[in-house]
Order: sequence, then C-alpha cells, then structure tokens
Amino acid sequence: MSQPDPAYDLRDSESLQALFGPVDERSLFKERDHVDANYRALIEASPFFALATAGPEGLDCSPRGDPRGFVEVLDERTLVVPDRRGNNRIDSLRNLIVDPRVALLFLIPGRGETLRVNGRARLNTDPAVLTRHTRDGKVPKLVLVIAVETAFFQCSRAVVRADLWNPAKHVARDELPSAGKILADASPRAFDAESYDSALSERVRGSLY
Repeated sequence: MSQPDPAYDLRDSESLQALFGPVDERSLFKERDHVDANYRALIEASPFFALATAGPEGLDCSPRGDPRGFVEVLDERTLVVPDRRGNNRIDSLRNLIVDPRVALLFLIPGRGETLRVNGRARLNTDPAVLTRHTRDGKVPKLVLVIAVETAFFQCSRAVVRADLWNPAKHVARDELPSAGKILADASPRAFDAESYDSALSERVRGSLY
C-alpha cells in the first residue's frame, strides 16, 4: 500500500475551505462562551471525557472518567475536575504547568452527540475543594479548575458511523493483544505477561482511587 502523494497535500486555509464549502450556520450559533443550562445537563450526564493539552515536549490526550456528575459545574464559566489516581506519568499535568490551554471532549453512553469544551486550566490543591471530591474515602491530590472559553455540542455522525454503543460491535478481549503482552513485548527485561493479565482486573478495581 503506497503512501499518499504529498503533491495533494493542502497547505492553506483557503484551499481547505474551498474543498468543504460554506460553514453551516447552525454549527456557528451553537457555540457559546459559557456553559448554559443545556450544556450543563450534558456535562453532568457524562462519566467520561478526553483531555487534550500541549506542552514543550509535545501534545497529550488522556482519558478522564468517574461516575456521571464527577465534573463539577461551579458556575457557567468554571468547571472543577478531580484528578484521580493513575500511573504518575502526569503528562497532561506537566503540560498545564507551562501551557494552560485545554480541550475536552465529553461522551455520554447511549447518546450520539458529544460536547466540546475549550478553555484554560489551573492546578489547585485547596483542601476544602479536594475534600468535596472525595471518592471511596480517597481525596484527590489536586483538581483542575477550568475557565471555559467555548462550549458547543458535536453532532452524532461520528458516533453513529462508529456504531459506538452497539454491544454487538464490542471487540472480544482475545482478538487483541492484552496489556500483559504489550508490556512484555516492550519490556527490556523478562516480564510475566500471563501473571500480569490474570491479576489485572482485581488490581484495577483495588486501585481506582
């Protein structure tokens, strides 16, 4: 299979816009500079979003998830998000120290529309706020305080094309390499993939918070 010919690369916004034609007016007026009542309802129904950040070492996009309502809509221009336990790479958080810009994409199970929020984030360790986001007796180390700059919903086409919520399209675990195999293949030392995989579910459940 050949690589796409660079001669066909688009290199200016005018050519790009000409290819797609005029912007649908509805895609413009749905954009708000705050979280209105409709967008608040979508955020509060979402148990998952993807967080995109940028920094001196490059771009990062990482998942964030918790029971629905975990993103606190403090007011129409402020979101508060607890940072839960992870692998301590903190790629996104390192980026935010030097570049506060963020993009969030919220998903709602069973719903085709997604919600996009752009803004700027700061990392906060106010004990009163952290305590408010306690889960299973565990207090997060910090929260992201996001100043909303734009918010708008994305139509359902991508989710419908992906048939994302159709259980019949779920991929069986044995059809893909396991986490243990991926780690074993990448490890510079001997790695017991079978033992890792057999304990993985319990380890994840025991270390969520």
